[in-house]
Amino acid sequence: MAPPDDNPGKKQFDLINRGVKRSTPLGTATFIGMRLADIPWQYHLLHNGAAERALSAVGLSTVAAATAGTAATATGVALLDNLDLPLPRLLLLAMAAGSSAKQILWLTYLSAEEFPVSAAVPVGIFNTVFNSLNAVLLAGAATSSLVGSGPRLSSIIPGGLGSTVHGGDLPLSLLAGALLYAAGITIETLSEYQRMRFKQAARNQGKVCKVGLWRWARHINYFGYALWRGGYAMVGCGWAGGLLMGLWMGWDLSSRAVSVLDEYCGKRYGEQWVQFKKEVPYRIIPGLY
Repeated sequence: MAPPDDNPGKKQFDLINRGVKRSTPLGTATFIGMRLADIPWQYHLLHNGAAERALSAVGLSTVAAATAGTAATATGVALLDNLDLPLPRLLLLAMAAGSSAKQILWLTYLSAEEFPVSAAVPVGIFNTVFNSLNAVLLAGAATSSLVGSGPRLSSIIPGGLGSTVHGGDLPLSLLAGALLYAAGITIETLSEYQRMRFKQAARNQGKVCKVGLWRWARHINYFGYALWRGGYAMVGCGWAGGLLMGLWMGWDLSSRAVSVLDEYCGKRYGEQWVQFKKEVPYRIIPGLY
């Protein structure tokens, strides 16, 4: 069932100045620096025991050394093997690096709107905090995806590959989280690329983007973002953690960001936006919401 029309209500908080096309070198440099610095920080948490020490400092138990999934993964790729990380931690590090690369691509290529330091710093901190939280949750005895009682990879991979190659009987939530992350990053990036190309064409100046993935939902890029954030959390703390993160991100985007954009697009496109909402009745999730 399609949702009712958006109702912006009171003015919602937004870090981006919608419609302001201006280069912001200092903000861009700040954001790129923060996102790149997050990668070695995540490696420090995942490899050097910092996550375990943080939990121990507040009296919380950590995953035992003998727990499945704590043996370093041998991939045959020297660059990855030299990281000396078990598969779950290698996945989290790859997700941190992938999200940093995607966000840097967005700022430097896909978006033309200004992004000052006042926006770069809180967005950078937000991403590092949530990435770090996933690393800490993976290390916690009560929160780690490794200690859940759900289905395991060895039950669906022929020959016990999930247990014999990767150092333990790993949870299925790792595979599900990785797939959600990949799907979400792809949807978010592809939709933003399609919108950029649409707007670059002279014949589309002043028109609403209705091509590609934007025919599925009016804010399809937010669907991708919520998916990959949920998948990231699922690798760290299992099914429940991934579901809660995805739902929370979806709620925040729906209640705040969608209202901001609906107000902005309504003023900019007028009747075009009204017609677009009729043609594409779903806000974020195609066919559902």
